Amino acid sequence: MLEITNITKFYEGQPLLQGVSFAVRPGETICLLGASGSGKSTLLRLLAGLETPDSGEVIWDGVSLAGIPAHRRQFGLMFQDYALFPHLDVFENVAFGLRMQGRAENTIVERVASVLELVRMETFARRRVAELSGGEQQRVALARALAPNPRLLMLDEPLGALDRALKESLLDELRGILKQAGIPAMYVTHDQREAFAVADTILLLYEGRIHQAGSPAQVAAEPASAWAAGFLGLGNILDLTVERPGVAHSRWGEILLGCRHGHRAGENIRVLVRPSASLKGGEQAMRGVPTDEVFDGEKHIVTLEGGLVIWLEEAPTAGQRLEFFVKRAQCLGGLDEDHGE
Repeated sequence: MLEITNITKFYEGQPLLQGVSFAVRPGETICLLGASGSGKSTLLRLLAGLETPDSGEVIWDGVSLAGIPAHRRQFGLMFQDYALFPHLDVFENVAFGLRMQGRAENTIVERVASVLELVRMETFARRRVAELSGGEQQRVALARALAPNPRLLMLDEPLGALDRALKESLLDELRGILKQAGIPAMYVTHDQREAFAVADTILLLYEGRIHQAGSPAQVAAEPASAWAAGFLGLGNILDLTVERPGVAHSRWGEILLGCRHGHRAGENIRVLVRPSASLKGGEQAMRGVPTDEVFDGEKHIVTLEGGLVIWLEEAPTAGQRLEFFVKRAQCLGGLDEDHGE
């Protein structure tokens, strides 16, 4: 299968990718998740053969792909803008790669019908792509990438051009299509919700390096650093002082630490306080005065004096001191330690 070993790439004399290594297992969807400029799209282009690394190797089934051009790697690539041909109908867009391979016409007809059924676009075969909605165009682009039976499917911000509501409706469907197709996939995004919904494994890129790798559940449960917790939007990241072993002081009360570091009293640390809270009881009690409250359709997002954000099932009384309960905080290490900041 696919192996990436010590890939390094410089841009204008500056390192864009630094010693990146990972592997993709059969049928696995790996998500490259990172902010703009982290190197994720460049890494995808290196895998595709559209760019050349300054060092390191891309290996498929034990064979280096160095010097093998993009069209001979048998990888499928789907771009954010879909790059569909507006003068062709849906059938001909999907058939394009098959015709380039010189497939027989009966084979083309059967394969196009198969992938259009997979993406639920079989009734649109003779529709011009200019007449399709954004979501329909996304499905056609995916079908076109899947049609030649690629060894690896690469998707570069495939939902980036869609509005939020349409993106949400397509996420589960896209994951199902990838699993049904059984093709290993590399999925690039800066959207955390997409990554958690689609990926089997997340590679969190930071400044050209893999900062953290794991399943979506692992990455969310145990962020590797304050930067990772902040980028993933996991909750409140607080700079606190240890009051006594296992307890830190904050303006909202004592904070119990889920920590194995053995920090001493007086030591400055950084912790993650998850926003999910309750008014009825929990691991630790905290107090604060609400300054803002927004209902997002499922929960009340409450901001307290000092900037702490909590999520409640019921709306608090504005301006009234509130007692609430949260889970034990996660220690992200001392402020003097290097945690990707």
